[in-house]
Amino acid sequence: MESIPQWKTRAMTGPKIWNRARASLETEEVYGGSAMKLFYDSRLGRIFLDQLLTKPWLSKAYGSLQSSSISRCKIAPFIKQFGIDMNEFEDRPFQDFNDFFTRKFRPGARNFSQDLTKMPAFCEGRYLALPRLSREGNIPVKGFRLETPTLFNGSSWENTFLGGSGFIARLCPVDYHRYHFPDSGRKRESFRAHGPLHSVNPMALEARPEALFTNERQITILETDNFGKLAYIEVGALMVGKIVESHRAEQFQRGDEKGYFLFGASTVILLAEPGRIQIDQEILDKSAQGIETLVKLGEPIARKA
Repeated sequence: MESIPQWKTRAMTGPKIWNRARASLETEEVYGGSAMKLFYDSRLGRIFLDQLLTKPWLSKAYGSLQSSSISRCKIAPFIKQFGIDMNEFEDRPFQDFNDFFTRKFRPGARNFSQDLTKMPAFCEGRYLALPRLSREGNIPVKGFRLETPTLFNGSSWENTFLGGSGFIARLCPVDYHRYHFPDSGRKRESFRAHGPLHSVNPMALEARPEALFTNERQITILETDNFGKLAYIEVGALMVGKIVESHRAEQFQRGDEKGYFLFGASTVILLAEPGRIQIDQEILDKSAQGIETLVKLGEPIARKA
């Protein structure tokens, strides 16, 4: 029997997260939890979501508001509420909330593992391991199973990763919202799968777990030097103004920035071919309990099989 994620029983206080750096089990503080409960826990709220809030144009409009100068007043209270250590980030004035939201780490704050047998974390977030993608075409995630053709929008690339393994990395609004390449290599193909923009907030995912696979997605197939082909999938979310692919060249190096999300919580899914990677045992064990592991950017999350 599949384990039930902790947020299934702790939706009001947020999920339990394993903080790898502190070796402690912590309760996530959910940004906008009251609103998510209102919209996703009632029939009227869900109708309002489907008919208006999840439409891409509204999220883009809201994102534009976060890029206006009037949003600057939100920055200081946000930092204080969530206890963000700004010593880890570039020291400069922010022009608006999106400018703050897409802030970069200061040089040396995070380092990518240069051991070519190890795969570094491609973003800083809460990781859930996918130990094996079923050859029957289903992806088990957070107690929910969904056919891979939906994730890949019907692309033939889905067959490449059946039987493989990977990760779902969930980013909260308080997190660093840039994502990176886990290895050197080149891009094989990149395409957009259009869809709605449901929240990936834990409370929302309890009601709509399929959002990870049906939301607006950017899908890139990478040919890497050490881990074979990887499917790199950025998932949009409610009030994410835009998924920005900042890396335009065909070739990339380990640790290069691939892109970033504008305002909102978001998710990155990474899938590997069968037999190419062995996922970190700690992440596997926690995932088997339905607990995500908070991992810092660049830390090893798997090794070459």
